[in-house]
Amino acid sequence: MTKFLIAPKLRRQAKPRRALRPLAGTPIATATNGFTVGLEEELFLADAHTFAAPSHVPEAFFARVAEATGDRAKPEFLQAQVELVSGIHCDLQEARREMAELRETVSEVAAEHGLVIIAAGTHPTADWRRAEQTDAPRYDQVMDQLQMIGRRDMMSGLHVHVALPDPGRRVEVMARMVPYVPLFLALSTSSPFWSGIRTGLKGYRLAAYSELPRTGLPMPFADETEYRTYVDAMTRAGAIPNATYLWWTLRPSESHPTLELRAPDSCTRLDDAIAIAALYRVLARRLYTCAPRADVTPTLASAFAAENMWRAQRYGVQTSFVTVDGAEPVGAFLERVLHETAEDAEILGCRDEVELCRTIVTEGTSADAQLATYERHAETGGHRDALRAVARFLAEETRNGHRADIDSLPAVASGSIRPHTSVPGRDWS
Repeated sequence: MTKFLIAPKLRRQAKPRRALRPLAGTPIATATNGFTVGLEEELFLADAHTFAAPSHVPEAFFARVAEATGDRAKPEFLQAQVELVSGIHCDLQEARREMAELRETVSEVAAEHGLVIIAAGTHPTADWRRAEQTDAPRYDQVMDQLQMIGRRDMMSGLHVHVALPDPGRRVEVMARMVPYVPLFLALSTSSPFWSGIRTGLKGYRLAAYSELPRTGLPMPFADETEYRTYVDAMTRAGAIPNATYLWWTLRPSESHPTLELRAPDSCTRLDDAIAIAALYRVLARRLYTCAPRADVTPTLASAFAAENMWRAQRYGVQTSFVTVDGAEPVGAFLERVLHETAEDAEILGCRDEVELCRTIVTEGTSADAQLATYERHAETGGHRDALRAVARFLAEETRNGHRADIDSLPAVASGSIRPHTSVPGRDWS
């Protein structure tokens, strides 16, 4: 997992500034008394003219983008992706400003190389069969283990870290957080397409990701001791090198005193990412400070959550969740959570950000906007043109951070989509 960095201001290529001095590895909990937050966004790279994802991106691009961001933009598992890593934040508006500036800076560097960035759980036209892995020892090890499944890992997620005052209670809070993981997925859904196919799901990313081992919801460990017994046994057996190879939707961080949420798709609209981070933060505080419910056992909670994960993948925010009392619409489920965490939101100073989750339920997720864009353009231009329009829409909305008007964007370059082709004729130096 990428380490969080503390850095005040990004350095742009156009206006050189003093190089940032990140303090890599600084424990997140040292920033305040706990419940600090950090974000990691995985983004796709795409050709600025065709919006197709390249199979190969030269190292010069990543060197430039790392230098421009103070090492807060990094290569990912596949070359057509880049990861943005925030600093440690007590104020989510500061986190938003930082992530917006990171997106803008990476967009500027990408433009120098004929590329754009796309925030979505899946790229609508990317072909995993043409994807090239990033050359790094860890990624070599992962690919050697996973083989074709590793090559199919062409997906981008949002990871949110929240530091707990007592890191020894992370496993306890993790078990209690499981029933809420489907809500975070539903709010983030941005992956309705896969390899040029309309999947019928709002969130296909986790369906594809489930091919990997050690994914899905975490086991309901009783406490930190039981969790460590599991990790130690897996390591001794040679099943995993360390706990970073546990790719659950929720896990204790191995590098920081945080509980890491990994379920959300990468959010096209930055406001959605901040809203989800805020909701996760206040819920972590609520579960940390309050006694557990007595009416739902961990086994029952996990069983309901597994079903609700499927419902979130299939329908996004337009679904109902299974609860001990019956079906509950996502909107009603969210309202209950907002009511239960209202005091926590006030204490942490993020009430406005948390309430943006209501807007997501009302207006829909990125997946809803993508599908509406596809339908509008498929009526007149057919499947290929509609997919290009979706990719173009994603690129524009990712850069601007707000809902894009697809009809006002310039036309996509003519010709058929050629997913995962290198960008020809560019000066990568």
